[in-house]
Amino acid sequence: MVRERIFFAGGGTGGHLYPGLAIARAVVRLAPQVEPYFIGARRGIERDILPGTEFPHTLLELHPLYRRTPWNNWRTVVGAVSAWRAISSLARERAPRAVIGTGGYAAGVALAWGRMHGVPTMLHEPDSHPGLTTRAFAGGARAIYLGFPEAAQRLKIGSGAAVLPLGCPIEPPPVPPPARGAARAQWGLPEDALVVLVTGGSQGARAVNETVAAWIDLGLPDNVCLLWSTGRQQAAAWVDRESARVKVRPYLAPIADAYAAADIAVARAGAMSIAELCAWGIPALLVPLPTAAQDHQTYNARATAESGGAIHLPQRELTAARLDSEVRALLADPTRLAKMRAAMYARARPDAAHAIAQSILTQLNIATAADSPYFPS
Repeated sequence: MVRERIFFAGGGTGGHLYPGLAIARAVVRLAPQVEPYFIGARRGIERDILPGTEFPHTLLELHPLYRRTPWNNWRTVVGAVSAWRAISSLARERAPRAVIGTGGYAAGVALAWGRMHGVPTMLHEPDSHPGLTTRAFAGGARAIYLGFPEAAQRLKIGSGAAVLPLGCPIEPPPVPPPARGAARAQWGLPEDALVVLVTGGSQGARAVNETVAAWIDLGLPDNVCLLWSTGRQQAAAWVDRESARVKVRPYLAPIADAYAAADIAVARAGAMSIAELCAWGIPALLVPLPTAAQDHQTYNARATAESGGAIHLPQRELTAARLDSEVRALLADPTRLAKMRAAMYARARPDAAHAIAQSILTQLNIATAADSPYFPS
């Protein structure tokens, strides 16, 4: 059987690559005759991740636009020309039915190639403030899948495009979810405590870690416990804060055990992190990374806060005293906390990968397996 090929292009960061992988796996579950083929950059995270996946892929000499050092943009141009030739060679082997762009500079050349050759292009944009690639290609896309519905306001969308706010593909919570009491017992935490999950991702967030350490030294509120993921490179600096009420870990994998135990989170405002918190119904104090491209994390935090599910806490305002004050206020107001939890659930799209995959196949008129169920990966 000749498998139908779909190009997936995107990367540079996990926030662009991992949604593509989740969508591709959902596509294969629904239509095993489809072969996702990944196109990425040699200098991006895909260099380390894609070789360990089940998908065929090509890594190209792609570069971003060098805004601060424009004299380096010759690399971008030369890389784009060589990438165009490589994509054309791949297409001669087997023409793709579509090009799916999941964001980042690694997606641009493949989307341009698809547009030039009349191949349908579709986009997934995880953030509230769309990136340059999404903005550039939204006008001619057949479908645009949004992690934040607010992103549509910042796009010039063609008249024939389907714009679907189906969410960010994540590992969905199990059904039924773990019992909170059992999850806390696993961590050795009291069932009636207010459990605060602190996470800055795999690398950690130094500003957040320093503030949390100062908060512990200040004295945590009574009946408040922490699950603190410091990041692998920073764990040694904070492991001495471990106690009966503070669990310090370099990285939480699987993080589901922590989500199941948590009442609130202190976290960065990446799209994937927010999508996971929504799926688990965890209100959050969101501290955007100030150096994120186009300040997109601030837009994510504002959108989530305006929905009622989070508190936007800019890093410049993050202090131990402010953190203590915000947590005490939530501890003293269970009704507010319950409303925030409901607002997070209202934005949840735990089946995003399946829904996006189904839409892609429908757009391309590709048959799905009879009675294909939704199986979380």
